[in-house]
Order: sequence, then C-alpha cells, then structure tokens
Amino acid sequence: MSTSYTPLQPAAPALDSEGRLYSAIYQDVYHSRAEPLGQARVVFLRGNGLPQRWRGRGRFTVCETGFGMGLNFLALWQAWRDDPQRPRRLHMVSIEGHPFDREALRQALRDHLPEALQALAGQLTDQWPPLLPGLHRLEFEGGSVTLTLAFGQADAVAPRLAARVDAYFLDGFAPRHNPAMWAPEMLADLMRLAAPDATLASWTSVGSVRRALAELGFEVRREPGYGGKWHMISGVRSPTAPQGPALPDDDGAPVVVIGAGLAGAGVAHALALRGREVVVIDPGSAGGHKGHLAAALTPLIARDDNPRARLSRAGSQRALRRWLALDQEAAPLRCGTLQLERDAGRAAALADTVTALGFPSDWVRAVDGAEASRLAGLPVARGGAFFGDGLLVRPDRVVARLLAEPGITVVAGRAVGLVRTDGGWRAHAQDGTLLGEAPHLVLANAAGAPALLSGCGLLDSLPRMAQMHALAGEVTLLPAASLAGGPRCVVGGDGYLLPAVDGWCVAGSTYVHGAAESRVGEAGQRVNLGKAAGLLADGTSRLDALAPGTLPGWAGWRAVLPGRLPAVGQVPRAPGLWLATGYASRGLSWSALAGDVIAAQLCGEPLPLESDLLAQLAPR
Repeated sequence: MSTSYTPLQPAAPALDSEGRLYSAIYQDVYHSRAEPLGQARVVFLRGNGLPQRWRGRGRFTVCETGFGMGLNFLALWQAWRDDPQRPRRLHMVSIEGHPFDREALRQALRDHLPEALQALAGQLTDQWPPLLPGLHRLEFEGGSVTLTLAFGQADAVAPRLAARVDAYFLDGFAPRHNPAMWAPEMLADLMRLAAPDATLASWTSVGSVRRALAELGFEVRREPGYGGKWHMISGVRSPTAPQGPALPDDDGAPVVVIGAGLAGAGVAHALALRGREVVVIDPGSAGGHKGHLAAALTPLIARDDNPRARLSRAGSQRALRRWLALDQEAAPLRCGTLQLERDAGRAAALADTVTALGFPSDWVRAVDGAEASRLAGLPVARGGAFFGDGLLVRPDRVVARLLAEPGITVVAGRAVGLVRTDGGWRAHAQDGTLLGEAPHLVLANAAGAPALLSGCGLLDSLPRMAQMHALAGEVTLLPAASLAGGPRCVVGGDGYLLPAVDGWCVAGSTYVHGAAESRVGEAGQRVNLGKAAGLLADGTSRLDALAPGTLPGWAGWRAVLPGRLPAVGQVPRAPGLWLATGYASRGLSWSALAGDVIAAQLCGEPLPLESDLLAQLAPR
C-alpha cells in the first residue's frame, strides 16, 4: 500500500422526509419506497434464480457491492435456512466503503427490519467488527454461513478479493450519486471472479451499467422493477466468456499436518471446523509450549498502514474471533495492551499516527503517561498507545484445546522424510514407519520444514525458505507480589510485562542468535528483568530484590525468515504440499489467520485475506 493512506469514513445515516434511512454522504436512500425486504427478495434473490440455483451444490458464494444495513445478507441467510435443499456452506463477500458502527447498525435494523428477521439481525450485530479497513470474516450457523466484509473503497478493495463467485448482488447507491461503484474498471475487477455459470442482478438498469456488464461477458436483460421502479436487470455469464479462477472441489479428503505447535494446531483446528479429518504428527513435545505460562497478542500500527501492519491487524482480529469462543480454561483474556514508546520524544509522533489512521478509539488510542499508569494499575515509564483488543494467551492451553477439536487425531512421531505419490504425500519416520498419508500435507514444524523440503528436492527453488534460521529465547516469571499484584493489562515496549497468572507475571523476552540450545539461565533473566524495569517508572526499585538465575521461566525457539513474515500457502510446483511456518516471535498473530487461509483455499471458500497480503506470505 502506498503512503497515500485514506482513513475509513463511517456511515452518516439520517432519515429522509418519508422516514427512510438516508446517506448524508451519497445523498441517497438505503432502500426503496416499498418494503425493503421485498426488494432484497425480488431483485436480488429471484433475480439470481435463488434458491433454485444453489440446490445440489456443496457451497455457494455471493458477492455484493454495498452492504449498507445488511438487508440482502439477512434475506439470503433466511432463504438458506428455509430451504431443505440448501448447499452445505453459503458464503457472502460484501464491499462497504462507509460501514455503520455497531450501535448505529443495531438501531437501524430495529427500526427498519421486520420482526421475523430480528433474531438473525441480532446475531449479525453481536459479531459486527470494529471499523477497521480490510477483510472481516464473520461466521454463523456453526460456520456453515460466512460473511466476509470488505471495508474500504470499492475501487481499492475489489482488485484484492480472492473468491469464485456464483451470484452478484449489485446494490451500491445510485450511479449518479456514487459513480465509482459502477465504473467499468471496478465491475471488471469483480467479474474476474465469476464462476462459469455466474448470475447477477441489480435494481439499476441504466444503459452504461448494462453495456459495461455485457462487455464483461454477461448476457443482461431488463425486467419489471420493484418498489416504484420501472426496470431492474438480471444477467447470466455467457458460455463463451473467459473463465474465472478455478477453485478446488472440497472432496472432504483428510489432511496431514506435521507439527503440533501454534502453527500446526491453528491449521488443524481450522480444517476440523470445516469437517475435514486431520492427522497431526507430533514429535512428543506438544509443540514446544509445555510450561509456557502466558504470552501477549498485540497488533501493530503504521502511519501508512503498510502490509506488515495490515497483516498484524488481520491476524489479531482472526485470533480474537477464533479463540474468545474457546472453553473458559483456554480462552484468552481480553485485557488490552499498553504499548509504550521507546522514549518520551516519540510520543507526539505516535499520537499523530493514531490520529491519521482514524481507527476507532476503543481499538487504539494514544495515551499520556498519567492515563497509561491508570490503565496499567502501576506507574509506567511513559505514554504510548492503548489497544483495547490486546490479549493475554495461555499458549499451552490454547494449543491443547485446538488439537482436541473433533476430527483431529494426534500421532506421536518425528517425520524425517516426505514422498510424493500419485495420490498426494506420505510422511515417514527415521525407521521408515509411515506416519501419515493424504492428498494434502502441511508443514507446520517451524525450523524443521527446510530439511523436509530439501529431502524431496524442493528447497533449492525456495531461496527465502533456505534462509530460515532458529532463534533462541526465554521468558522469566516474576512474583506478582513484587509488582503489587502485577499490571492490569499487557505492558509492552522494549520487552513486555504481563498481568499475573497463578501468582506470576511473565516478563520477556530474549533473542539469542547462534545458540546451541534454548534454556533458562541467569544471563537471560538479567536481560528480562532489565526490560521489565525499563517499562515501569519505579521498576528498578520494585525488582531490585529479585536475583537473576533464581527465578522460574520458559525457553523455546523461533523460526525466522527474512523480513520476519511467515510462509503460508501451497509450495510452488508441488501440488498438495503446503507451508505454515516461519512465525518468528508472533506465533499468536499468525496461528488462527494462517489456519483459516489454508483451510479456505483447500475448501474453495472466499479467502479471508486480500490477494496482495497473500502474496507477502506466499512460500518462495
């Protein structure tokens, strides 16, 4: 993304003289003069031949321009519920440049939606995401119905979507009020996603739109309109039109995952939630997180909202949605994170960055030293930024719970070799024992992945993977009593200090290059005590009595790739072989997101991440 970042502008709804919801931005109404749900059913469902067209399919995907109040989505969802011949999975991808905030959406749906749909509307608003640019995946009906909200201007968002679309709901504000939504270039970006038999429908029938769609390969016809309009349009993709993206058929075949840490557990869990059988090969160390008491998950921000910041935000939001629903023992604590500036002189620049981004204040806001200390419950060294969605995670418990999902089988063993077969891939142990075999195999074994790639002749074509290295590190447990019970939120900066868990506060962490082993020791504890002291205004006096080398802790390894972004996706020229590795020190940020990216690709779903960000993670 260029430095010409534009903040997301929320909706500015009002009521017109007839009591209809009205956009002050576009000077147009959100729905017709007639009953709004009728427009959704007549124009968009019937105009796309639904529900008849989806019957007999395993999945069906709709792409919409202009989410607005969500009437079309709610009507689609209700139609899916009412149809005994519905597809197993229903997906909608919807672009919205000016989304409602949660309470405004809740009020609009209460005021303008029939009682019959209020229960579904409540589920929608309960999951409504913060107003952050990018893709937001919402899941309903146990994951059988998904809504991927694309927040941002259509001409910027549409080229980045990855999906195969069966039906289009073209429902932006009128072309004369919002011409960018109907521009031929924007429509072309959407129609490149069309399935061979894709259909479309819209309430607008202006000639420029019809001509643009015809040039993009659709046979468009005018039909009687609805709600006082003379005409609407519907269309079907011409058999001679260029083909859209090919997606795999979800045949339900099992998947083998090598590695049972955060990476492997995230992939296995995402696949199991979609009904896939998964075999996880674990060398017996529970992914290396046994004894890892607690860790923090905090997004990054950057003034230009660069790819690293966008990926970090996407990862933290995916983990939040995936993991807060886990059992109470495994669910993270949404305590917030106070990210301190490295020195007081940078505080003004940080405050300017937060203002320029225009993110919701309950997601991130700049705080001075006094407010920072109030949030932490301890006197901290300086101000910074407070992230409301900062999480304290128990890694060992999260991994154990993810791997306990029905459909996952954990097999003890260490894979030392891969063999490509006509039907997929096999993993075997040192003695030749077959550990797992499936059409698809995922390497999620951190720094062990390059050796397996090398063994089957694939590493030479992956120079970035060939540069992976293992980096040792440790965290130190500090008695919460020495910190007046510990901070109330995660405190980060040069190092971090976590709220108390079982009477201990985790402080970290060290980064040791070229280490022969990763272990807890006096030198590492001295570093971590120094980092913790540097976060607190009175840190030295509070922690002076603690002797390095006498404290408990945990040590592990990080698998680091150049650029410190992971490798997530299918290995080039190796169909069925996937990578989910190189998570460095942000395993919590990547686990749920990478799992859903791989599972969505394997199951033919719209992808939960933009194509330019997927390219940043592609194995190479």
